Amino acid sequence: MSLEDFIITVYCLVADIYDQLPDTGQFRSRGFAPALSDGEVITMEIIGEFLGIDADKAICHYFKSHWMQWFPGLGSRQNFAKQAASLWNVKQRIQQQVANQLHATHDKIHMADGFPVPICHFKRASSSQLFKGTADYGFCASKEETYYGFKGNLMISSEGVITGITLSAANVDERVSLWDITDNISGLVLADKGLIGDDLQQELKAHGNIDLQTPVRKNMPDTRGKDAQPWLISTRRLVETVIGQLTEQFNIQKVRARSLWHLTNRITRKVLSHTVAVMINKSLGNPPLQLEKLGLIKS
Repeated sequence: MSLEDFIITVYCLVADIYDQLPDTGQFRSRGFAPALSDGEVITMEIIGEFLGIDADKAICHYFKSHWMQWFPGLGSRQNFAKQAASLWNVKQRIQQQVANQLHATHDKIHMADGFPVPICHFKRASSSQLFKGTADYGFCASKEETYYGFKGNLMISSEGVITGITLSAANVDERVSLWDITDNISGLVLADKGLIGDDLQQELKAHGNIDLQTPVRKNMPDTRGKDAQPWLISTRRLVETVIGQLTEQFNIQKVRARSLWHLTNRITRKVLSHTVAVMINKSLGNPPLQLEKLGLIKS
C-alpha cells in the first residue's frame, strides 16, 4: 500500500466513525473553530505514530514538509498540540469502535500482560519532580531491575487487537490493575504467573464470567493436563508481540509528556494507530499483526 493510499484510508475511516460519535463537540464550547478539522488532526497523529514520529513537534514538521497540500489548515505546532490533546477522549472512543468492528471485545480468548514505562533514568529518580505523587518505584521481572515510573497493563484479543490499556504507578499490584482492562470482555483470559491466585480467579468468574488462566510455578501441581501449560505459554506470546510493536515502533515506553493529560493523549493515539493499522492490514488479507506487510516507508 502506498503512503498516499494509507493516509486517505485512515482519514476516511476516522471521518466515518467521528461523524457517528455523539457529542464530539462538547469539549469546544467557545472560540473560533480550528482551521484543521478534528478528523485531520487525528489522521495526522495516527500516521505519525505508525511511522515512528511520536512527538507533536515532529508530527507537525513532517506534515508541513511533505503533506502541506493535503492539510492546508495546518498552523503552528502549539495549536496542533493543543487540539490533539483536547481530542484524547474522542480518540479513545474511535479506538473502541474500531476494536468493536473487528469483534475484538466479543472474542472468546484474550491475553493480558504488563510492561514498564520508566519516566527517567533510575539514578535521577530521587531528584525528579516529574509526575511526583503519581509515579513510583517498581520491579521489571523481564529485565530484573528496579525502575521509577508507571506500569502499562494491556489486554488484547486472539488476533492481537487491543481491547484495554491502562497505566498505573509501577508499584501497583497487577491483580488490582487487571480490573481496569476487563470491561466488556468475557471468556478465557491468559495471563502470566504474576496473576496466580484462586481468589482472583473466583472473583473474575463471579463478576465478569472471565476464566483467568496462568502458567503454574515449578513447585505447583497442574491439574489441567500436560498440554495445557505449553499451549498457554505459546498462545500468550501474542501479547508479547503486541507489546514489542508498541515499544519498538510506537515508542510507548518513552514518556515525552509532563502532565497526565498529555501522557494519556500520547498513549491513546499510539493504541489507536496500532488498532487502525491492524484493521487495514486485515482488510488487505494480511496477517493482522504483520504490520510490515503494509509496506509503508516514511518520505
